[in-house]
Amino acid sequence: MDDTDDFTAEDVLIVVDPQLDFCPGGRLAVADGDAVMAPIAALAERFRHVVVTQDWHPAGHSSFASSHPGRRAFDVIRLPYGEQVLWPDHCVQGCAGADFHPDVAGAVARAGLILRKGADPAVDSYSAFYENDRATPTGLAGYLRDKGVRRCVLVGLAYDFCVSWSALDARREGFAALVLTGYTRAIAIPAGEGSSVDAAEAAMRTAGVSF
Repeated sequence: MDDTDDFTAEDVLIVVDPQLDFCPGGRLAVADGDAVMAPIAALAERFRHVVVTQDWHPAGHSSFASSHPGRRAFDVIRLPYGEQVLWPDHCVQGCAGADFHPDVAGAVARAGLILRKGADPAVDSYSAFYENDRATPTGLAGYLRDKGVRRCVLVGLAYDFCVSWSALDARREGFAALVLTGYTRAIAIPAGEGSSVDAAEAAMRTAGVSF
């Protein structure tokens, strides 16, 4: 059976960071990222439960390359909580780039929860469930349990970072997790002998995430 044919009231659609800065023309643009926005809005109509996440960084966030003199975007450094990719300044609170893409407005309107993440200036937050210290919860798991959710269906940006980390943490919290790859796009930066996509997919498969 096609997993997309059997959505139920025990499923939640988690739309990860459908924001202008992650789309072409944005400060951390994901190639073709805007192409998934209208399809995600249509997909949301099939779900009783919808959650949308929103990167919401203060200016000067520790994950910005501009906060580390001599460093460049996509360098990897070690912060107190572990390795951190340094990013171009993006999704700064109150700036236009932090806004949702207009084509995803239908999904945003259906959302029972809009979850802002990455607001702690000292800790990044890829996952919808935990900050990057892997210890500080966002509260999403409890919200979903209260709604009777058993499976998280994940879409949005970017596949190899915020989507994959959210899927891994959904499994960590005991939910089934399904990533709809046609509704995501990846940053795809070099990582070890492969790319960030290879690393993300290997981790998700090990954790029991479905695709």
